[in-house]
Order: sequence, then structure tokens, then C-alpha cells
Amino acid sequence: QVQLVESGGGLVQAGGSLRLSCAASGRTFSAYGMHWFRQTPGKEREFVAGISPSAGSTNYADSVKGRFTISRDNAKNTVYLRMDSLKPEDTAVYFCAARAFAASWPLALDDYDYWGQGTQVTVSS
Repeated sequence: QVQLVESGGGLVQAGGSLRLSCAASGRTFSAYGMHWFRQTPGKEREFVAGISPSAGSTNYADSVKGRFTISRDNAKNTVYLRMDSLKPEDTAVYFCAARAFAASWPLALDDYDYWGQGTQVTVSS
């Protein structure tokens, strides 16, 4: 069993930055592909970024490419999402998700093994 706990969300002005963290319990974190998703009310959860278990591969949604950076520290069982040049349309609840041996590209939502509870990011204009 793996538990995922996101943190780092908050209120920021447009153009600002935030770094989200997703801390995982368990001893097999390094075997999991880790992905970030986001969701706004009334919309489907959408893929933001993904990273392979060894961090050798990353993947980003077009809407965040060049502004967001995903990384991981397997020694700390944590995956990060650095968000720069934030826009009001980045406002959402951000979730991390884990799938054993997954690569960096997104999967169907039901294919993930574990999800975090989410952290709110609000970007004011």
C-alpha cells in the first residue's frame, strides 16, 4: 500500500511560482511512474506532467510545457512539480498519481494504482 500526500499549493499572483510536493509512503517508490494531474469544477481531470521511475523520462501537457518542471527524489520518496510563470488558467486542484513501472506519458485515470488527496492552486490575475 502506498499513500500519497500533496503539499505546497496556495494563492499566487499571475507570473509567480509555486512548488508542489507529493510525498509517498512505502519502500518501493522508485518503482513507480509518478504523474501530476489537475482538475477544475465541472471538468475532467487532466494530465499535467509525468516522470518515469528512474527520472530518465519526463512528459508534459502542451499547456504547461516550458513553464512547469517535474522532478523526483527517490531517496526522499517525493515527486515535485515546479510551476513558473503561472497563469489564472492554471488554477485547479492538483493531484499526484502513481502507477508501478509506468513511463512518463499519461494513462487512463482508472489505470493508476494510487492517488493523492489533492492540493489547491489558485492564481489571481
